[in-house]
Amino acid sequence: MENDLNIGDNIKKFRELKGITREQMAADLGLSLSGYGKIERNEVDLTISRIQQIAQILQVEISQILNFDISQIFNFNNPHYVQGAGAKAENMHFHTDEFKDKYIKVLEADNARLKKLAGEF
Repeated sequence: MENDLNIGDNIKKFRELKGITREQMAADLGLSLSGYGKIERNEVDLTISRIQQIAQILQVEISQILNFDISQIFNFNNPHYVQGAGAKAENMHFHTDEFKDKYIKVLEADNARLKKLAGEF
């Protein structure tokens, strides 16, 4: 069952940006690694309570999982800080470079994976 919202993709992006392994997520959710993998591959329909549980683990808002947007991670108006939903400037204390580098690595890995898949056809 393909999920039009790509919730699994969004969960994977946040998980990787936060440096959390699939194994850690599976354990925190009480799932097998295979069961958790189905979530990231959009092979299961998630309940609101499961999405809420995942959001708590990832320390993000449910709305961020439902609608991933890079601007949720980076404050483009002030490139020195990372922001979350509703973050205030005085509460921001993480530099974007770490998250930016992680996000670039995620995109590069996705790009390499897609190139490999394209070469198989």
